[in-house]
Amino acid sequence: MTTIEPRSHASWLAPTVAVRNKQPVQRGLPLAALAWLAAWAWVATAAAQEPDLILHHGKIVTADANFTLAQAIAIDGERIVKVGTNDEVLALKGPGTKLVDLEGKCVLPGLIDSHTHPTSAALHEFDHPIPDMESIADVLEYIKSRAAVVPEGQWIVVRQVFITRLREQRYPTRAELDAAAPRHPVVFSTGPDAMLNTLALKENGIDRDYRPMGAGVVEKDPTTGELTGLVRALSIKTGTSGRSATPAQRRDRLAALFADYNSVGLTCVADRNASSSALEDYQQLRREGRLSVRMMISHGVNAGSRLETIRQQIAQIAAHPLRQPDPLLRIIGIKCFLDGGMLTGSAYMRAPWGVSDIYLIRDPQYRGVLMIEPEKLVEIVRAAAEAGLQFTAHSVGDGAIHTLLGAYAEVSRSMPLRATRPCITHCNFLTAEAIEQMAQLGVVADIQPAWLYLDARTLTAQFGRERLRYFQPLKTLAERGVIVGGGSDHMQKIGALRSINPYHPFLGMWVTLTRQARWFEGALNPHEALSRQQAIRFYTWNNAYLLFLEDQIGSLEAGKLADLIVLDRDLLTCPVDDVRQVRVLATYLGGRQVYP
Repeated sequence: MTTIEPRSHASWLAPTVAVRNKQPVQRGLPLAALAWLAAWAWVATAAAQEPDLILHHGKIVTADANFTLAQAIAIDGERIVKVGTNDEVLALKGPGTKLVDLEGKCVLPGLIDSHTHPTSAALHEFDHPIPDMESIADVLEYIKSRAAVVPEGQWIVVRQVFITRLREQRYPTRAELDAAAPRHPVVFSTGPDAMLNTLALKENGIDRDYRPMGAGVVEKDPTTGELTGLVRALSIKTGTSGRSATPAQRRDRLAALFADYNSVGLTCVADRNASSSALEDYQQLRREGRLSVRMMISHGVNAGSRLETIRQQIAQIAAHPLRQPDPLLRIIGIKCFLDGGMLTGSAYMRAPWGVSDIYLIRDPQYRGVLMIEPEKLVEIVRAAAEAGLQFTAHSVGDGAIHTLLGAYAEVSRSMPLRATRPCITHCNFLTAEAIEQMAQLGVVADIQPAWLYLDARTLTAQFGRERLRYFQPLKTLAERGVIVGGGSDHMQKIGALRSINPYHPFLGMWVTLTRQARWFEGALNPHEALSRQQAIRFYTWNNAYLLFLEDQIGSLEAGKLADLIVLDRDLLTCPVDDVRQVRVLATYLGGRQVYP
């Protein structure tokens, strides 16, 4: 039977700082004790009344500190009243209690995705459906189909079709883009990097004499000096050739996406680069009663701005009404972009990438792109911490991760940083030293297992297995007590498996259990696989901690919010290959059924 006593999670040891009522305090201090006494008082009061809902005769996987298994759960209003045996829980029922016989089915806490981009993902196919593209031929065929309907001179943009996931493992060439759409500017954008055709280069004023500002790179043929069409970490202008959504249409698309999140068991997500307009959409959906996932927000900040401008923006974010404690909709911090991508060839590495036909790298000393100067990064982190905001940065390469950890270490010398739960977003290429420093500083991370699944084939071809020894080393992180949670980096399309970066959490769990990948033989570092319990916590309690919600959600315990899901099979005992096939039969958010 569960209790609500504060305990450390054995599999992923928590730092000594807890968050009670969203104010950082040390465990054991009077404020924390008062919070728990208040929770106990609520449970005692609720238990004296009949609950609204009881789910019974199931296998309740609480994901609490002891990973308790129970048979039944009672819910009153938004919160859990009791978790225990069938007899214990059913004894609370009254004439108005709704009973649900689980018939032995498995129940988990509602799942959490610590990295999504809902506003862009929801609108990606607003104008027209976009097919899956697994080859260069698919890409060129799509561009040709758009050239047939888009007026001459208007842009054709292909976004986030990553070369690591194409069978040929390369960019389409400038010449291929020219041939596919000779009368349209075309950009094949993979995030921070892009391949442009001749008209797109011209539209951006990029020629052989062009000198990019900041960290941007314009690639040239090393023999002829001719532009290849590839630009890295460079802001380029692109036009639009499709319909624009009205505010009401934007919200309708978001609501449809959130319903799909619910269908795969997601009850809470983090928007890891939200804009001001996104905040307005989320607030309006909440007013309309259509916000069916808890939304924790990292507000985007442009680190390329002047430092004083950045400080002013951070102060404005800290003063936003959504900074108030709220388990449904809240700003938790800010996000910047520190390096490029491993999917595109611009992640900032400690050692050179190496000459590569995959990524069109010709400079043997090329290490990727670092977008924020280390000294400036320290000041941005300091400003966020002083405002009480969690800081996170897109940091893929080990060079970027060490740079960010260096900034965290510098700021922590003069102020307590641990309570803000400093974060690393993506955190793919780690080192033993980085893991130790994360443990010492209380740094957390949101990591995307689907990247291992979709990209291990190309990454191994580029770097070899030795350099991938600490690629997403989840077991080592767990053993060192570093709290990391599972995310998707969902960018485009609605559909858990058809989306760019799939957000199906059970696919993600399967990857953490097997370390297997698409079009890849064997497993990548199978010694870094998680156990079933760890995989479940990766998408529940761990993510709740990352998002400052572990006292509200992340486990099924009396006093917590009743976010839970019912599955079609036992996740703890089914064959491992069945994990990725798990279907959600019902999803509850705060005791309210939101799926089906």
